[in-house]
Amino acid sequence: MKAFQGERQMEIKIVALPGDGIGPEVVGSALQVLEACRRRHGLRLEVQTLPVGGRALDEYGEPLPDHVLEACLESGVILLGAVGDPRFDENPPERRPENALLRLRRELGLFANLRPIRLSAALTDASPLKPEIVRGADLLFVRELTGGIYFGQPRGLEVRDSERVAFNTEVYAESEIRRIARVAFEAARLRRKRVHSVDKSNVLESSQLWRAVVIEVAAGYPDIELRHILVDNCAMQLIANPLQFDVLLTSNMFGDILSDEAAMLTGSIGMLPSASLGDSQGNRQPGLYEPVHGSAPDIAGTGKANPLATVQSLALLLRFSLGRDDLAAEVEGAVERVLQQGVRSADLAGGGGPAATTEEVTRAVLDALEQ
Repeated sequence: MKAFQGERQMEIKIVALPGDGIGPEVVGSALQVLEACRRRHGLRLEVQTLPVGGRALDEYGEPLPDHVLEACLESGVILLGAVGDPRFDENPPERRPENALLRLRRELGLFANLRPIRLSAALTDASPLKPEIVRGADLLFVRELTGGIYFGQPRGLEVRDSERVAFNTEVYAESEIRRIARVAFEAARLRRKRVHSVDKSNVLESSQLWRAVVIEVAAGYPDIELRHILVDNCAMQLIANPLQFDVLLTSNMFGDILSDEAAMLTGSIGMLPSASLGDSQGNRQPGLYEPVHGSAPDIAGTGKANPLATVQSLALLLRFSLGRDDLAAEVEGAVERVLQQGVRSADLAGGGGPAATTEEVTRAVLDALEQ
């Protein structure tokens, strides 16, 4: 999926959805970085901050109010913190904070989730895996985002023969598989030209169709090496030999699980950004940008949140939705310099030294941008 190359002086309209838990803290950090980019490069910005998830439930009685959805649809460029609040765990699915995220993906047609996993050389000692296993790890998950078991029907919880029965349905149409496969092959062309397609074709019919369609799509990309791997073996290989991977093409649920596992390659899930993209619409690339981590309500307000995943998600926003590879590279370079300086948030510090607060990490990134 290519970044939109737009006019550099166009009006940039972004919807910020801080969300729940540590979401407001990490989005606040990213918006400070965005403001620094605006000042340095004369960007014309309009940022609208709106509630979503548990905060929207408190204020409006629903996780994604209509006016918030309308603003997101109008802008098409969204920076999200995190959703999730244990106060609403007993709510029906449509009134839980997480439903806001599922609905946003569906309504904006955000079918392609990109999750880059790259270990900074400065964080080799932060990974729980041996340095010789993880050193140089650099891979990309391309996860299908609007199909599969998270959206399939029928689904439900009911009573049968006096006992509770729950059911979900894994459904994929070949058109859904074909379009996400193209994204993976196009991404591989810009990297090391290898795609691992992850499935469970020895058991699931949905995976058998997945594999067949991926093979068909691969015929149009003779320059890309295609390998198939079963999801259970992939889970093992991510830990045993992660350097074999370049682009991993996955279904919705498999990508959700495997990319969180792969976070350990980088030392912390607090380092993982993501971009959820849809088809280009005229002169823009719709996208929702968010850290992979959750709302972490247990550390909200303590200064322990790592803002770097959200800052790097902002870099993906600059690259894919605004077509500003130059600014994205500046932000990513600033993050790398901060890590090389030894600045560590609580999730990365471990027992190796003092932990920097969210504010201190953010200030270090802002200072690095000025270098």
